[in-house]
This record gives sequence, structure tokens and C-alpha cells, in this order.
Amino acid sequence: MKTESCKTGELEKRWFVVDADGKVLGRLASRIALILRGKHTAKYTPHVDTGDFVVVVNVDKLRLTGKKLTDKVYWRHSDYPGGLKGESAGKVVAKHPERALELAIKGMLPRTPLGRQMFRKLKIYAGPEHPHKAQKPEPLTV
Repeated sequence: MKTESCKTGELEKRWFVVDADGKVLGRLASRIALILRGKHTAKYTPHVDTGDFVVVVNVDKLRLTGKKLTDKVYWRHSDYPGGLKGESAGKVVAKHPERALELAIKGMLPRTPLGRQMFRKLKIYAGPEHPHKAQKPEPLTV
């Protein structure tokens, strides 16, 4: 039996819409990363982008469990000496609700050009509306 390897243009990309209302951040992020990578398909090939597009709505209603709103810190560095800054998850979610989900999903994808290509297929919106109705996204239950 021969192992089947998928080529770049063979698969037809599908669109999914995910409602993040009341979902837990990490569990939702891992499911979305799995779809972006293409591991949910039978033709998954590690070196080819076999994943689908994902539109996430209602990210402002996402949940963090435990004391993560106060204890979890998102770090960033300006590349200057002494330029390390930290911000609590509560402040990040209050200012930019989609950023916490973006960072969680980005950390679960490969750190290669292929991973960056997969990340570009992710569309995140804080409210219930999105401009991708023409692609006819299928609802995805997580």
C-alpha cells in the first residue's frame, strides 16, 4: 500500500465560522489550530498547507479560567535595552479582545513560512458580524 501525499493545489479550501461566545480560550485555540494545519482531513501532509479558513466571531465573550485574567502576563520586547514590557491578560482582553486568541493560536502553529501561511487563513472579529459571508462559511461546533 502506498502512502498518499497531497500536492499544494489539490485540496479545495473550505471556510468555517466559529462562535466563541462562552468558550474557553485554550480549548478553542487548540481546535482552531488543528483546522488551520489541516489535521482534521484525511489527506493531511505535514509539508503542505492542507488546512481550511477559519472565521471566529464574538471573541469579546471568550472566557479565561482560574486566575488567568490577573496572573497571566503577555510579554513583549522593543529590541532596545530595558525594553521588556508585560501586560496582564485582563488588560489585553479589555483593550484588544482578539489579540489573546491570536497569540494562543500562533503559538500552536509551526514557526516556519508554512506556519505563517496557515496563520493568514485565520480571521478574528470581536463582534458577531464578519465580512466573509460571500465565502459561505459552514458553522463549526467546538
